[in-house]
Amino acid sequence: MTTPTLMRAACVTGYGGPDCVVVREVPRPDPGPGQVRVRVVSTTVNSGDARMRALNVPRGLGTLMRLAMGWRVLRQPVLGFELSGCVDAVGEGVTRWRPDDAVVVMRGVSLAAHAEYVVMPADGKIVPRPKSLSFDEAAALCFGGVTALHYLHAAPALAQGGRLLVIGASGAVGSAAVQVARILGAHVTGVCSAENAELVAGLGAHRVLDYRREAFTAAGETWDAVLDCVGATPYATARPVFRPGGRFLRLVADLPGLLAAPFQGRLSGHRVVAGVSAERFEDLRDLCTWADEGRYRPVIDSVYPLERIAEAHARVDTGHKRGSVVVRVGVPPAGIS
Repeated sequence: MTTPTLMRAACVTGYGGPDCVVVREVPRPDPGPGQVRVRVVSTTVNSGDARMRALNVPRGLGTLMRLAMGWRVLRQPVLGFELSGCVDAVGEGVTRWRPDDAVVVMRGVSLAAHAEYVVMPADGKIVPRPKSLSFDEAAALCFGGVTALHYLHAAPALAQGGRLLVIGASGAVGSAAVQVARILGAHVTGVCSAENAELVAGLGAHRVLDYRREAFTAAGETWDAVLDCVGATPYATARPVFRPGGRFLRLVADLPGLLAAPFQGRLSGHRVVAGVSAERFEDLRDLCTWADEGRYRPVIDSVYPLERIAEAHARVDTGHKRGSVVVRVGVPPAGIS
């Protein structure tokens, strides 16, 4: 029997704190027909990874998460939604990609990006890396940007110059949403701490509110859409600030909130949008185009080597990261930067 070639991967050993994430050697996957293998240069630890690791989910969703992901331990122990890297090998019939092609990959709910290699369908959510971005920046392209686009598409008024309020504007999704909303043509107000106000303004927000000093409900303004990236605001609190036909975009919602979303706001003409975001290839492609045009750039909070990925999880757990926490897994081939 042939001994499998091994690779390093960050494996979650059980639900719990960052110390549950351990780097181990596991078998390296080989590409089959129609597949490519990508050597990972950089990936990220995002809020979704941290929630799955800790089973830190909104009220009422714990049992559903265990049924979906694994009762005592995660069935997929290697987390990771997104990565940048280079094609390492191609399977039979693949002509679109060649070894050493620099790419961005959105693994999404398939996970497994916290490893030295991943295998992907050649026609899956994989795109050339924008030349304007480093590997670290490219690794942070997908989660925040694609999630933001999913919710912002549900508020069509934004494309006609509508007004958007982003709660949690300095995180991975919030910092992406500020930039994407500006690209779509919206007027953007960001809510964050005073320490992050300069960052959010630099991303394009027309106005920034310090949540410690001024409640957005007391600002005397109304918006066409409110994007709550941190799950801090119930609909009843946000309702007075909506314009007619306003949209409440809830990135984080508990089970009662998810069940109530289709019915809330109907009498007032509002719409509450909550639930899992879609993972659209078209959105990933648009983000890459905007990056190469100089209109979109992921925000990097910090960078850790794979050996210190537990520290990356701990940083996310603080709830105070700015943008994305990147994990450096490997190095690109010689001549590729």
